[in-house]
Amino acid sequence: MRIILVKPYPELLIAKRLQQSFLHLEPLELEIVAGGIPADNDIRILDLSLEKDPVNAFSAMIQTWRPDLVGFGGYSSNVGVVKRLAGMAKQMHPTIITVVGGIHATLLPADYAISDIDIIVRGEGGNTLGEVVRRAKAGEPLHIDNCALSPSDPEFSHKAELAPPAYPKPEQIPRPRRDLVDRSRYFCVWSSSDTPRLKTMFPRVASLRTSIGCAFSCSFCVIPHLMNGKYLQRTPEDVVDEIAGIKEEYIYFVDDEMFLNPVRTRKIAELLIERGIKKKYTSWARSDTIVRHADVLRLWKTAGLDTLYVGLESMDESKLDEYKKRVPVETNQKAIAMLREIGITLHASFIVHPDFSVEDFRRLEKVVLDVCPAEVTFTVLSPSPGTQFWHEHKHEFICDPYRFYDCMHSILPTRLPLKLFYAHFSRLTQLALRNNPLRRNKIKIPLRDLFRAIVYGTQYIIALRMIYRDYPMETK
Repeated sequence: MRIILVKPYPELLIAKRLQQSFLHLEPLELEIVAGGIPADNDIRILDLSLEKDPVNAFSAMIQTWRPDLVGFGGYSSNVGVVKRLAGMAKQMHPTIITVVGGIHATLLPADYAISDIDIIVRGEGGNTLGEVVRRAKAGEPLHIDNCALSPSDPEFSHKAELAPPAYPKPEQIPRPRRDLVDRSRYFCVWSSSDTPRLKTMFPRVASLRTSIGCAFSCSFCVIPHLMNGKYLQRTPEDVVDEIAGIKEEYIYFVDDEMFLNPVRTRKIAELLIERGIKKKYTSWARSDTIVRHADVLRLWKTAGLDTLYVGLESMDESKLDEYKKRVPVETNQKAIAMLREIGITLHASFIVHPDFSVEDFRRLEKVVLDVCPAEVTFTVLSPSPGTQFWHEHKHEFICDPYRFYDCMHSILPTRLPLKLFYAHFSRLTQLALRNNPLRRNKIKIPLRDLFRAIVYGTQYIIALRMIYRDYPMETK
């Protein structure tokens, strides 16, 4: 069979600017899905987020290559795009099998219950789609666990209301087909350096997943609903074997929280050191994990861990309680100090509440200056589609809660007028960029990277400030 796996393109400017300026990771989820498809099939990955004219690029691929099956990944913000692309594929090639998977398909599959979509995959697609392909080639029924068929499927409504699907054991999940993408196109801004000079701010980066899920249940997070509280972990040996086979020097761990099991993560670091694998890493961790397991992070610093993304969210106890972080401000402060002492760069993520006043923004500005030198980013508190938080607030939405769900657009009413809200929001990012580790630590970088950072950073801040223009006229 000829198979195309498609990563949808972002519709809104701010997402495009983010990918252009700071972070554009490979479509790891599609690479894993491709890894589970039998080798006797012809597979291509089409990353439309890389295309200047994504609709024409998709149309040309369908028309010229005439695939038998097209599979779409995507988040809630991609629902409209996926439906339109599936309709285009069916119109051009009526016999094509259309499949959609991903987070939104898992939590709210009924949103894809249209005639242009044949199969909705819930949960881990790396195992499921391979079986779909096998059955389609053999002419067998496509009723498979974790799948809902078209709206004509009598079991669809039942399956659409199920709890999160069963997940395979980590060792059963296929290795990603990294050979199916142009690896030169993916990067992450890297501002951590142990020397006075950084050879590049924009290194090529490979993505790697060592675990799935998280043991916590923050109110704004979709992962507990997606995984039903499960935390699946690959063995240290399996992880290190995959790292050893990656060509890139820089690796971004995309785990929801990699360091929850200190025994496992210590073993991974020990194996990397024993095998002489010298790469640079960035990952995510909670502040309480950092405080409890500083010895593990010291070992990881030796193994090559440069940066930790930490969802500090707030330095206000009442907000942390509202977000159900189960972490006091004191722990956030200890984690910041501990990372500085170890020499790991902090990437601090803060939540901007729609209810913020001008005074709230000013207080957060002071927090940013206290936290720096660090990478600091901000998101707007947004209910994740399909979660309890989302259902509780859906009567308040001021815009399309899917299309605008990118954690940058507020889908809830803001206390300040939208134009003023985003003027302050963009100011936060501008302040953070001015106090980033490279600048505060006076690290030298290539002139071409400096120019690129200035141009793209300026474009990103302008896009942030102008977000209010994306909203329907009656909302502004």
